[in-house]
Amino acid sequence: MRTLLLATAITLALALAPPLSRAQDSKLPDIGSSAGELLTPARQAEYGGMMLRELRNYGYLVDDPLVDDWLQSMGTRLGSNSAQPQQKFTFFMLKDRQINAFATLGGYIGMNAGLVLTAEREDEVAAVLSHEISHVTQQHVLRSVEKAQRDQIPILLGMLAAVIAAQQAGGNSSGDATMAAISSGMGLMQQLQINFTRSNESEADRLGIRTLARSGYDVDAMAGFFERMSAAMRGNEGGYSTPDFLRTHPVNITRISEAKARAEQIKKDTVLLTTTTPGGVRQERVNPADPVPDPARASGNPLLPGSLQLSLPSIGLPRGASGQFDWARERLRVLSAPTPSELVREYQDLRRSQKDGLSDPQRYGVAIAQLRDGTGALQQALQELQQLQSEHPDNLWVNLALGEAESRNGRHADANRRFDALLQKLPQSRPVALTYAQVLNEQGGMEAGKRAQAMLRPLLARAGDDPVFQRTFARACELAGDNARASEAYAEAAYLNGRPEQALLQFQALLKQPGLDYVSRARVDARIEAIMPTVLEMRRLGMRDPDMQRR
Repeated sequence: MRTLLLATAITLALALAPPLSRAQDSKLPDIGSSAGELLTPARQAEYGGMMLRELRNYGYLVDDPLVDDWLQSMGTRLGSNSAQPQQKFTFFMLKDRQINAFATLGGYIGMNAGLVLTAEREDEVAAVLSHEISHVTQQHVLRSVEKAQRDQIPILLGMLAAVIAAQQAGGNSSGDATMAAISSGMGLMQQLQINFTRSNESEADRLGIRTLARSGYDVDAMAGFFERMSAAMRGNEGGYSTPDFLRTHPVNITRISEAKARAEQIKKDTVLLTTTTPGGVRQERVNPADPVPDPARASGNPLLPGSLQLSLPSIGLPRGASGQFDWARERLRVLSAPTPSELVREYQDLRRSQKDGLSDPQRYGVAIAQLRDGTGALQQALQELQQLQSEHPDNLWVNLALGEAESRNGRHADANRRFDALLQKLPQSRPVALTYAQVLNEQGGMEAGKRAQAMLRPLLARAGDDPVFQRTFARACELAGDNARASEAYAEAAYLNGRPEQALLQFQALLKQPGLDYVSRARVDARIEAIMPTVLEMRRLGMRDPDMQRR
């Protein structure tokens, strides 16, 4: 029955993918649009979060602190320069090697690992993200739902009914019947999307390239990526499947030409600034007529007279490419590989195809693969990472991997000293804290658990929707002997991983522990109250967690 939830999530994503066909005038949403009244922002965020949890439950997500931090930082930079800078965005990476990206309700934007592996630089990834961000800010998602809901709702209900009937029938054929019902429903949804308009795509391109320029990225990246996608489409005319990105984001000569024209116009309106940094020469375009707004000065405090308005220094986000793209791409290559053997062949092909052999980021990828394999290649990984660290002493990706390699090779003191130095340098870094805590948990023992627990506590306030943090914190508390706090964190991790029924039972069991203090009891009561409606609705529909059914 868990298949039903995935069907719902996937169907929702398909229903909310960018519309595709009949040409309309490219314009901003008219003032009289009722799309914003279709769902409240809170309800949109709820649906988006539900989809994310279901994708995570089925193992589709790349939940990696370093990749997540890179993607979220890039997305936040773009979102802050979008048409709706106050909009909250959540960016996530999927393991799928297909080239695709999509936006859904609540500002949730997903990207496949395959798109990053296909891109040649961070600016191209940023171009796709800025396009998806524009779909959200212009309410294309809601407008699509509003326009198609009369057709989509009956299809969705029919598909759910078919899934439930198939599951209740039981027997060996129930799984096949379930998948048939899902496939037919998804097929109809996809066909409906093809019948929508292309105007949203044009609008997202137009606003997306503006966001790209405001964020300091290369404005030519959008047209460049479209051209390579168009070449991929032509290469697939011989019977190969078309990349998913081209199905939801059709690329033609007109669209590429428009992207190039917009880029040239932006270049005319901007100046190219060159800055010398320790890492090299950095270039970015700045529009003198469109400065980055200072929220502190723009909004002010309406409760104070003008003469008493506070003037705070502007704290701007970094602009342009982060310089981490090559390292992120190789880490994603490892994390998204179907099997270790296929990954080995992939790196062998890269080594043969490149005149100078593997690049430094690719060598890093091989070392990460060896660390994850754990079949006797730990010493090789350590040696490779030591060499890379001597060549890139300040690279966070290399230093974190080296600390892991040192710990797994039994050099715990060296690893802990390395992590302590990184933590002192980057005290609020999620990747550093989580990687260090995971290493301490692997080392085991009460002392290591207490150390990890104390290190993670300052991050608790912003970790409510972070399953990796909750799982790591739970294990640290368990090692430290704080069983009540461990149980609470394990329950939160279960909920965030798409298992609300398990989470509810764990929270209810936690309430029965006699040593639970008043604050903890109130916190657990609040979580039970929040999760209960979801579980009751699932049960009403006949949906049960398969692990719970086996008990």
